[in-house]
Amino acid sequence: MTRDRGSASLWVAMAATAICVVFAAVLAMGQAVVARHRAAAAADLAALAAADHALLGSADACRRAADVASAQGAEVVRCALSGGIADVTARAAFGPYAPTVRARAGPPLATLPPGGGEAAMR
Repeated sequence: MTRDRGSASLWVAMAATAICVVFAAVLAMGQAVVARHRAAAAADLAALAAADHALLGSADACRRAADVASAQGAEVVRCALSGGIADVTARAAFGPYAPTVRARAGPPLATLPPGGGEAAMR
């Protein structure tokens, strides 16, 4: 009889444990990336909403940004308007992660006249 009898079971158990640890780490990294992307999308949309409503005043524009961020599952941490430029920081909690992302947006372009707008571009 050899002394290493039954060691294959131990090696298989150790390999399975190592694979589970690696899999858990990959899942955690993926969840962190998803949280970051959700926060970025919410901040971008909130900044666009604030810039679009900048003419109504800072309070109304930031309230609209907060509504849009809330619809995306995020919260506005900071909202500021300066010369029609909206600067919004949003946080989106996803699992154990809550990344904070900053986005800026300017006022919308002037509406082009019906029928194209090639004359307006010249």
